[in-house]
Amino acid sequence: MTETTTGLSVGDTAPDFTLPTDDGGTFTLSDHRGKHVIVYFYPAAMTPGCTTQACDFRDSLSSLQAQGYEVVGISPDTPEKLAKFRERDALTFPLASDPDKKVLNAYGAWGEKKNYGRTVQGVIRSTVVVDPDGKVEHAAYNVKATGHVAKLRRDLGLD
Repeated sequence: MTETTTGLSVGDTAPDFTLPTDDGGTFTLSDHRGKHVIVYFYPAAMTPGCTTQACDFRDSLSSLQAQGYEVVGISPDTPEKLAKFRERDALTFPLASDPDKKVLNAYGAWGEKKNYGRTVQGVIRSTVVVDPDGKVEHAAYNVKATGHVAKLRRDLGLD
């Protein structure tokens, strides 16, 4: 069993990472310095809640990009499963694969959570916004899939 990790806080240096993506490439956080990057962690591609959340980011992407934000979604799924997810739901931002959960752990997005009344180890649905200098600008844990992007926009003062 993996130990429960603690989340990041505003002002922390965001851990850099390079992960394989759904399109056969890689996503490296430090390559995006100078921009705001919304890094969101979700349990599993093609499940109802994760689909709702991904489509919400997809539908908000152009307005987020217009305000200087990029989006990357991270889950333990394989790049192949992520490619199917992107294709099925016409997702327009990178999906990164973290099967060994190193990035999930580094960001505090892996640990104990309640699932149907049981305590299990798993992905804690989380969103961390990294500022142009690589610092944590916003961190939210145990977020709801539905309505999350609207809440995030409010929290960031983007509405």
